[in-house]
Amino acid sequence: MAQRRYWDADYDSLARVLPQQRADTARLRTVLHLLDLHPTNPQALPLLDQLLALNQRLQTVDEAPYRRLRAGLLLRQRGTADVAALDTMKAAVAAFDREGRPIPWLLMDLVVFYNRLNQMAARKQYYEEKLAYYQLRRATENIAACYVSQAAYYRRMGDYNRAINQSLRAVDTAEKFSRTVYINELLVTGSIYADWGNIGKAVQYLNQARALPEFRRVQGTNRVFTFLALSDLYLQQQQYPAALRSADSALAARFTDGYERRMNEACALVRKAAVLLQMQVPDGALPLLRRAQHIDDSLDLPMSAKPGEFELDATWAQYYEARQDYARAEQHWLLAYQKANVARLDKLRPRYLKQLAAFYDGRGNPALAQRYAKAFIAHTDTFNTAQRTFYVAQYESERIEQAQLAQINNLRQAQAVQAVRLRLGRRLLLGAVLAVLLISGLGVFIYRQLQVNRRTLVRLRQTQGQLVQAEKMAFLGELTAGIAHELQNPLNFMKNFAEVSTGLVDDMHGTERPSGAGSDGLKAEILVGLKQNLQQISQHGQRASSIIKDMLAHSRAGTGERQPTDLNALADESLTLAYEGLQAQDKAFHATLSKDFDVQLGAVSVVSQDLGRVLLNICTNALYAVRERQLEAALATTGTLAADYEPTVNVSTRRPGGKTVEIRIRDNGNGIPAHLQARIFQPFFTTKPANEGTGLGLSLSYDIVTKGHGGTLTVASREGEGTEFLITLPA
Repeated sequence: MAQRRYWDADYDSLARVLPQQRADTARLRTVLHLLDLHPTNPQALPLLDQLLALNQRLQTVDEAPYRRLRAGLLLRQRGTADVAALDTMKAAVAAFDREGRPIPWLLMDLVVFYNRLNQMAARKQYYEEKLAYYQLRRATENIAACYVSQAAYYRRMGDYNRAINQSLRAVDTAEKFSRTVYINELLVTGSIYADWGNIGKAVQYLNQARALPEFRRVQGTNRVFTFLALSDLYLQQQQYPAALRSADSALAARFTDGYERRMNEACALVRKAAVLLQMQVPDGALPLLRRAQHIDDSLDLPMSAKPGEFELDATWAQYYEARQDYARAEQHWLLAYQKANVARLDKLRPRYLKQLAAFYDGRGNPALAQRYAKAFIAHTDTFNTAQRTFYVAQYESERIEQAQLAQINNLRQAQAVQAVRLRLGRRLLLGAVLAVLLISGLGVFIYRQLQVNRRTLVRLRQTQGQLVQAEKMAFLGELTAGIAHELQNPLNFMKNFAEVSTGLVDDMHGTERPSGAGSDGLKAEILVGLKQNLQQISQHGQRASSIIKDMLAHSRAGTGERQPTDLNALADESLTLAYEGLQAQDKAFHATLSKDFDVQLGAVSVVSQDLGRVLLNICTNALYAVRERQLEAALATTGTLAADYEPTVNVSTRRPGGKTVEIRIRDNGNGIPAHLQARIFQPFFTTKPANEGTGLGLSLSYDIVTKGHGGTLTVASREGEGTEFLITLPA
């Protein structure tokens, strides 16, 4: 919260991100951020409800301040208990203060509650007390908010000197934490100078704000305020085209909140109408005033709001004067003055008094003209009016003096640092001379040592190369021996059965001469033996082919293209294929297949063919294990174990933490002995009988998961209870 980007974050972007966040902690953090930026706008109530619901599960936030804030907003929404709403909002501020949480925008928005009640004295006292409280605690964000609120109060009261003092203090404080508030208060300072009559200073601060790169991102009320102030300046200087362009720029500002959009639109329409009336184009001003009046009738807009003063009645009066409809003009001048009195806008009251005096004097009514002229004189001093272009706020000189003192302190510090540097330089020079002498001696020693090290390095590299080559040859020899051993068994069987078949053929030729029933039976018997031998030769040939196929699969593992894959469907298909394959070999085998798939898993980028081979291999091993235990149980003497044992294989998926995906394959077979578990991923290692396994399935699976997909494949087994394989893949 102490970083600028926190307070200058884009509210609309955060609001768009919020529905996409799944984790409760992330949603809660974003809701808090949105409430910090706009604690009283129309979206605040649903955000507060969401915060309270999330916190019921997380219990990480003190709910008391937010419950008070919600109660205050509900009271304001009903519009029947303004005093209660203000008191509740003040209680919320006090609760946030006890937590030490910065609430600059809530403090600035609290002004609206005071304005609705016209409690100007109470507002002034409240922010003075709060400013002293925050200054003791060095709460920078809240200090700036108090300065902003005080500047608005003094501007409303027509005390421009103190208004500018507080606005500039807000500028200097806000620069430390928020460019948004910093730019806004530069604009406010320029606008107050314009009200005070110092056009040069007004242009200086308004242009300073517009020149900042961040101003391009300013939208909403702040942008409207800027262009309305510029339009007013151009109107005072009779630069009518520029005044109209500024009013149009205010109308083009973007808003997300409907109420703020219509309020700012009404203020901009009145400003543009005022410019057209000054240009003596009342026909162009009439539709603008009608649109503004329609918005005011539907929203009951306050006379003083964030975009500035809403002078609709005064502008109507100017329009009717231009139309020479003096009765309506008088009615609207009096209405404008009455509203300024009710709102206690000392800034506007002198202006309207002056306008009324001039109006009645022009209509030949000296009594009323004199009455309003006296009231005007009581509000303003003619000398200050004549000299207003030379007014400069007191804090301006304080800022200059502070800057000069800072420069003097910086020069003194620079001189002290320079003196220290000179002393250190002399010491360093002496040390450098000694270091050169020492380094020169060390250089000769290091050079000689370097020559020795180079010769040693050459010998080490030669030795290392020999060791690497020897290790490669050893691995190749071990791998070749394994392949030769695995292939030797089926080849021996094929050789033996071929020799037996040759002998049977010879025997059959020997029986061709004698004839009779005995000879025919012997031939049939020999043919049956030949058929069985050929089947054995084919079977062992297929086994040799399977070994070679698995070795080729080892070399091709991980070469496929990854594609988004539904792992739930892939795991389901692999388990079903493995079960149907085993049932094709053993019709009597039945097992319970349990599936627990995470429906929120989503697609994962994998080589589906390779990963399917892994899942099929592990599921086949799991079904083989439960089948072996079932057969052992069936051979038990009592037979009770066979009745009690239910072969079960479970496949489950889940996505813990969002960064990895897990696939678990669990069986309730005999398990793997502890001394064999470390070897099950080695090539050619198998616990199956010689004719039923090559020992390459788990080795191939391990390479596909770890090397091809960057995951892990682990096993956990307890002898007599079952085995669980865990595949972990990057999500």
